[in-house]
Amino acid sequence: MTSDLRELYQSVILDHNKHPRNRGTPRDANRHAEGNNPLCGDRLSVHVTLADGVVRDVGFEGQGCAISKASASLMTEAVKGRSTAEADELFRAFHALVTSDPRSEPDTSRLGKLAVFGGVREFPVRVKCATLCWHTLRSALADGHVVSTE
Repeated sequence: MTSDLRELYQSVILDHNKHPRNRGTPRDANRHAEGNNPLCGDRLSVHVTLADGVVRDVGFEGQGCAISKASASLMTEAVKGRSTAEADELFRAFHALVTSDPRSEPDTSRLGKLAVFGGVREFPVRVKCATLCWHTLRSALADGHVVSTE
């Protein structure tokens, strides 16, 4: 990772950690799931307003490390207004990014701001921090239940 990209990664993570977007429960939420990463203590809830197969609104609550909170914040921005199929495709692209070989050049064309999480792949122990909210979102969209990354 270049020093410019590393600096961008750190500044975006810090900004979304200190000032998370979409924190809380949307008023008309009709889907919910809980996520837990017992290895580092990250715990979060994802609340979704789903209508006609589209994520109309989404929010999250909980506690976690900076990567976990920043990922949830950016995820909520990225999936709002998208169909469940588009949200699932975004999950797949994000997951491929953070689990890819750090020596390879990842495809970030569909990720927008989420591309800053490419730095996580250099720290495999942090992948679960970055993906917890995504797994929890998928659970909320599917049937809403507790997710653990053990």
